[in-house]
Amino acid sequence: MKKINGLSLFSGGGIGEMNLGNSPVKIVVANEILETRSDFYKFYNPHVKMFNIDIRGNNSKKMIIDECRKKKVDFIMATPPCQGASLLGKNKNTEEMRKDFRNYLIFDALEIIDSIKPSFVLFENVVRFYTMKYDFGNHKGITLLEILKLKYGKEYNIDYDVFNSADYGVPQTRKRGIVRMFKFGKRWNNPTKTKQITVREAIGKLPSLESGEKSDIKNHYARVHTKEHILCMKHTATGHSALENDVYYPKDETGNKSHGFSATYKRIEWDKPAPTITMRNDCISSQSNVHPGRLLKDGTYSDARVLTLREIFILSSINPDLEIPSNVSDIQVRYIVGEGVPPKLMSSIIGGIVNE
Repeated sequence: MKKINGLSLFSGGGIGEMNLGNSPVKIVVANEILETRSDFYKFYNPHVKMFNIDIRGNNSKKMIIDECRKKKVDFIMATPPCQGASLLGKNKNTEEMRKDFRNYLIFDALEIIDSIKPSFVLFENVVRFYTMKYDFGNHKGITLLEILKLKYGKEYNIDYDVFNSADYGVPQTRKRGIVRMFKFGKRWNNPTKTKQITVREAIGKLPSLESGEKSDIKNHYARVHTKEHILCMKHTATGHSALENDVYYPKDETGNKSHGFSATYKRIEWDKPAPTITMRNDCISSQSNVHPGRLLKDGTYSDARVLTLREIFILSSINPDLEIPSNVSDIQVRYIVGEGVPPKLMSSIIGGIVNE
């Protein structure tokens, strides 16, 4: 099968591209503004021409467009940063989202699409991103989907779907809004759902580790946590938050019980896919990051820690034996994975392209 050459915009560390080897697409050009992310990307994709530049500059776009034309790019994937539309960030309503410049980077991507005119385009983002309202020409307060239909509806099929990674072989629940645009006469089939994989099935056979312990298994070592957090989590059952405890609970500076969301200081469950792995998967106090644990004879629970890198890789459909660049820290890897798209989900979607 002849590969379609592709461009990856806002590529991050390239997590979503880690399983495209057997797909119809070969990424040959990429763009990422953050140097740590672009270096991480280049480590795994030395064959890709990476532009570590701000896409907003006219000259930046010209360099990317010229390279795409040189390499006959016919597929563009755009995954603009989602923090501007995140419920966990500062932008809590539509008006505040409209003030965040990150939510307008999509228009820079559209300029590149207009110049390249590829046969296939994929947009990926958090579902809330597609509720953003923009002013476009004479149209006031319309969504990206409405803009795409206005701009490209006479040339492209435009499909929007919300895909849950847990339905496509990833042992993690993660919903992403995906737009697939493909020129009339081209085909892009829907991905095929598979049986969901539980946390137990995915990482249940890995040996237990406590805070600071290391194993002989690659990428399977435990981060160091505070004594207070360890004590709280040892008395927290699988699937529960330490905030529910009557005695051993997180305390604030005054010694009173800390306040937080029910998903904080929480152990994940064994017999479901993992919840969405966030960027701050290094913190016990963040969103559902603590190992499920096993009940011990003394009534406490094992593994009072966040997930190891190996566990996170497996739950994200990343090669658990992944070689990590020496200049990238544990936390940086965790951030990059937490903001990425599980590669098995992305390969399932892109694999539906029919290159005839």
